[in-house]
Amino acid sequence: MGTTRVVVADDHAVVRAGLRSALASLPEFEVVGEAADGPQLLAVLAQHQPDLLVVDVAMPDFEPIATIRQIHATYPAMKILVVSAYDDQSYVVGLLAAGVNGYHLKDQPLSDLQLAVQRIMAGGNWISSPLLSRIIQAAPQITRSPHITLTRRQRELLRLIAQGYDNRRMAQEMDLSVKTIENHLTALYRAIHVSSRLEAYQFAIHHPELLAETGYEAAQNREAAGSGAAPLTVLVVDDNERYRAQLKRMIGKACGEAQLYEAEDCHQAVRLLQQITPDLVFVDVILNDGDGIQCLRRIKTTQADVRVILISAYPDREFRRLGLEAGALAFLDKKDLDAATVRQVVEDALRRKRKVL
Repeated sequence: MGTTRVVVADDHAVVRAGLRSALASLPEFEVVGEAADGPQLLAVLAQHQPDLLVVDVAMPDFEPIATIRQIHATYPAMKILVVSAYDDQSYVVGLLAAGVNGYHLKDQPLSDLQLAVQRIMAGGNWISSPLLSRIIQAAPQITRSPHITLTRRQRELLRLIAQGYDNRRMAQEMDLSVKTIENHLTALYRAIHVSSRLEAYQFAIHHPELLAETGYEAAQNREAAGSGAAPLTVLVVDDNERYRAQLKRMIGKACGEAQLYEAEDCHQAVRLLQQITPDLVFVDVILNDGDGIQCLRRIKTTQADVRVILISAYPDREFRRLGLEAGALAFLDKKDLDAATVRQVVEDALRRKRKVL
């Protein structure tokens, strides 16, 4: 077996030295690069393309979930071990879902770190024992609660928990203070009958229907749709939160009874499609975690009959050709995707659903 080439990333030089020393005692591992922040890490990875990344995701200029997804998509063969002092279970689960192979707590022995990298490079996974015990103990506590009704803000919080966001990032996304987020989370936990962030994460995964937003809410106009419209389920996949909200508003005005879901990348979209069956999916060609056309292919593999509209701010002819070949119903320029166009697309989907029913 050849040498495993490792990049170590942490914003503290002393910690990097400790990690480097622990790995140096393993003859089959070689540290080939180091980084102290997000941009430096991306540059070092591009330069060395290592077999293993050992990283503290709390570095400056490093957005944990989004950047890990980006790294995993760019270097799919590379293993990733997070080494962190942060022990929130939902944070761990979110990073595992984003593509990391292990999560090691900094307060655990260096011998455990050595075992972690060896196990990961042998094809296994790793979670430090204290975290693993808590995750296992918490899992059975989730129960089905089909009659729960959440406010719009509570659904948004639950959606962010499912994406692995911590309180600070939630506050940034929702333009609220961290203290206000904490108060809203307390109310959310009470509403869904859980007592921890991990339980809320697991609840969100098992109840995607509670994350849906109605067309009335998205349009912020309860008179937007006529009576008797057939319910429609729509998924919007776009890494731009503002554009997702704009598109959902337009869909809501076209069909107030629509159930609207959203995903910021292909990973979230495919996970949702394992539990919902949308009538219509809008997918941006350019996503944070890779190619929207590849996402289209994965969607079609998961649900072959779903109607997918590709959208893009870059109406490239090659994108259009590849998208239509992959099974897209249409390829639309975002500049042309106005309320009238969205209404036509939604009404076509409604007519098709009525025929099926």
